[in-house]
Amino acid sequence: MTTMNRIREVSPPPMSQHDLEMARVAQRCIMEALDHSRAATITLTTDTGEHPSIDVPPAALKLIGQLLGAMSEGRAISVVPSQKEFTTVEAAHFLNVSRPFVIKEIEAGRLPHRMVGTHRRVAFGDLMAYANQIRERQESALDRMADNARDLGLDY
Repeated sequence: MTTMNRIREVSPPPMSQHDLEMARVAQRCIMEALDHSRAATITLTTDTGEHPSIDVPPAALKLIGQLLGAMSEGRAISVVPSQKEFTTVEAAHFLNVSRPFVIKEIEAGRLPHRMVGTHRRVAFGDLMAYANQIRERQESALDRMADNARDLGLDY
């Protein structure tokens, strides 16, 4: 497996309150700049006092803003190549379910896959679509439960 095909999960280093606030402010500034302008140039100030300007694609700035937001909340960050294929074990870890459950979903046709010899591989895009479908079904079930509770006068 090449380095490009591996998932990169990075836990932000421990950050002080000052660092968290800096990340929040930087994220806010980047996102506001993207909302009000199509310019994609940022200016950095180095330790030596230099101010180089760097052209950055707007999509990359948006991603940097999202990363800063996640960092400011102390969340882990995963970077996955769009062409990544998961083994059934990796797919199970990603979905936080068991490997037999993933295999059952594949065999039932609910989770697309391809065979590589005798091994199943699940494309990242298919895995994300499946995860979103599961989340939508869960939310729908919770909404129905809330409606039933309301109908039965069990509001709380």
